[in-house]
Amino acid sequence: MADQISDYYTLPLDDWIEFFVKDWLVPNFRPAFRAVQWPIDQVLSGLEDFLLWLPYPVFVVVVPLIAWRVAGRGVAGFTLLSLLFLDLLGIWRETMVTLAMIVTAVTFCVIVGVPLGILAARSDRFYSFIRPILDIMQTIPPFVYLVPIVMLFGVGIVPGVIATIIFALPPVIRLTNLGIRQVQAELVEAGLAFGSTRRQLLFEIQIPLALRTIMAGLNQTLMLSLSMVVIAALIGAGGLGLTVFTGLGRLDVGRASLGGIGIVLLAIMLDRITQALGEGGRSKASGQKDTLTRLFKGLVQGSKAYNKKS
Repeated sequence: MADQISDYYTLPLDDWIEFFVKDWLVPNFRPAFRAVQWPIDQVLSGLEDFLLWLPYPVFVVVVPLIAWRVAGRGVAGFTLLSLLFLDLLGIWRETMVTLAMIVTAVTFCVIVGVPLGILAARSDRFYSFIRPILDIMQTIPPFVYLVPIVMLFGVGIVPGVIATIIFALPPVIRLTNLGIRQVQAELVEAGLAFGSTRRQLLFEIQIPLALRTIMAGLNQTLMLSLSMVVIAALIGAGGLGLTVFTGLGRLDVGRASLGGIGIVLLAIMLDRITQALGEGGRSKASGQKDTLTRLFKGLVQGSKAYNKKS
C-alpha cells in the first residue's frame, strides 16, 4: 500500500483553531462578545418574564384568536387544543421558555438577515462574498457550534439563543435575496419612471412583491430555531429541550417523549400561522403587482402617443 501524506506530516489545524479561539479571540474580544450578549439577554428575559406572567386563560384565548384571524378556524381549533393539551401534560412553563427562546432568536434573525439579504440582492459582489459563508453555516453540524459558543459566551440560556441565531440565520438571508431578485424588472423600471427613490422602490415595490418569499425564509428560520433550541440544552438552555435532554440522560422515555410532543405541537402551531401570514402577504403583493403592471402599461402607451404627436 502506498504511503499517505499523513504518515509523514499532519496539518495541526485543530491546534491552530484552538489557539485562535482560546488564546487570541477570547482574551482580546471578551467585551465585544459581552456587548453582543446584552441585547439578546434583555429581549429574552423580558419576553420570558412576560409569557410566564401572562395568565394561562388569557394566553389560551388570545393565541387561538390570533390564529383564527390569520389562518382560519381549523388552525385556531388546533392551536386551542394543543395549548390545553400542553398544560395537561404539565410542561406549560417549559413551553413558554422555549417559545421565548424561539421568538427572540427569530427576531434577531430578521433584524440581521433581512438587511443582509437586501444588500446581497443589490450587490453581486457582496452576495459572492457572503454565499460561501452561508454554505458553511448551513452545512456544519449543529453540535459544532456549541464548543466555540461556550468558549466565547459561556453556558446558559442566552448562549443557547446565540447558537440558535447563528444556526437559523442563513435561510432568511438567502430567501430575502432571492425574493428581491425575482421582482420583475419591468415593475422596477415603472417605479423608477414614476420618480421613485431607491428607498421608495425598496419599501413600496420590491419588498411587498417579495414578501411571500421572505416569509418562506422566516418559516424556515423558525423551524431551524425549534430544532436548535433542543440541542442548545446541552449548554444549559432550558425549556422543552432540557426536558428531552434530562429524559435522555436518565433513560426516561416518558419524560423525553413529553418534551418531544411539546416541540412538535409548538412547531405545527407556529408553522401554520407563519405560512398563513405568507399567503396573506402573497395576496397583498399580487394586488400591488397588478396595479403596478397597469401603471407601467399606461406609462408605455402614453409615451407612444406622445412620440406619435411629436
